[in-house]
Amino acid sequence: MPVRRTGRLCSVVAALALTVTAPTAVATAAASAPGSAAALREVLFVGNNWDGTADVLESTGDFARIGRIDVIPDKDERMAEINADPIRWIHFMAIRNSVGEGHDQFVDDMYSTPDGRSVVVSRPSFADVVSLDLATGRINWRFPVSGYRSDHMAVSPDGRRVAVSASTSNTVHVLDIGTGEELGSFRTGDKPHENVFSADGRHIWNMSIGEVNTALDATWLDWTKGDRRITVVDAATFERVEVIDMRDRLDAAGLKDHSDAVRPAAFSPDGSKLYFQVSFFNGFLEYDVVTDRITRTKTLPKNPATSDDRTTWVNDSRHHGITLKPDGSKICVAGTMDDYATVVDRTTLAEGPLVTVSKPYWATVSGDGRSCVVSESGADRVTAIDFATGEKTVSVPVGDHPQRVRLGRVAGGRPAPSGG
Repeated sequence: MPVRRTGRLCSVVAALALTVTAPTAVATAAASAPGSAAALREVLFVGNNWDGTADVLESTGDFARIGRIDVIPDKDERMAEINADPIRWIHFMAIRNSVGEGHDQFVDDMYSTPDGRSVVVSRPSFADVVSLDLATGRINWRFPVSGYRSDHMAVSPDGRRVAVSASTSNTVHVLDIGTGEELGSFRTGDKPHENVFSADGRHIWNMSIGEVNTALDATWLDWTKGDRRITVVDAATFERVEVIDMRDRLDAAGLKDHSDAVRPAAFSPDGSKLYFQVSFFNGFLEYDVVTDRITRTKTLPKNPATSDDRTTWVNDSRHHGITLKPDGSKICVAGTMDDYATVVDRTTLAEGPLVTVSKPYWATVSGDGRSCVVSESGADRVTAIDFATGEKTVSVPVGDHPQRVRLGRVAGGRPAPSGG
């Protein structure tokens, strides 16, 4: 579709920030609430997609496990509803046999509430978002998304709103994080995926990735993947501010063979640059927000053991997971199908050691900003890599198929045990 550039978007470049800073902003807002600072504890939440749990880890140091949350306490009720509805059952099974790789997807993304008393979780196979009380394990509220699958989320800087992608209805819902009430929604391209709030909370960026579950993965068949674009909206009115189609930008940069499906993405600290991964590519790209062009491309090493058959790459993801050190000097990349993670110098784009990890699916920053933490979905653990040296420091076992890792806060020290 035609791309419309406007001054409104460029004027808010300075308000953009790293994706990973949002949880920190939430934590800061929560800690500043009267009487609450001493009670809140910073943690890392790790979503174990296939077993329906979330591990809670220390956010720094040895990243020791503090507890485990059951995110599907209502599984029997949800399954009864699905089994009673033939259409929902078909979609449930389609998720299991496609993106789920033969497994149900019970947790995709999660964020803690500002008071640290609850965690909000998107559950793809149940097509919903729930808020779970961390003290009791009970569900505070549940929001069924439109369509049949929920996906990535983002939390506003003040921690009061959460945006969730409804991937089969091409919609993003924005909810009150405390009540689950829908505040608004907006339409996206095909299969909305990543969401990012601007630092001032005024805008939401959504990246749609198109169809990633077909075997039509040859370069010349890229057009079959659907309408892939970045949609930027006003977070108060949900009116569209900008649509960015990376196809034109890739072509202009001489990258006609690259997919335009923007996967995980992270902004530079000043918001002027966007670093993002695309389907099938072992590397990432740098996009200048103001000049509206791709300025640099970083191709990372291929693992000789990785098959060249693109249909074997999970959900079209060669590499999936990218984050920046808080000062913007280093970029950490999860080389998903190549079984490594690496830290890249942002100035020179020189990569550090290739740290062997098993199908890393996400990358985030530790609470102290010194480490990159990646989820090893192929080994059921998370691994911390020192930004300064690029070397692994520690690995911690977690549940089955960890994916998203998010910083947050919990009240009262520990979440309720779930027996996991």
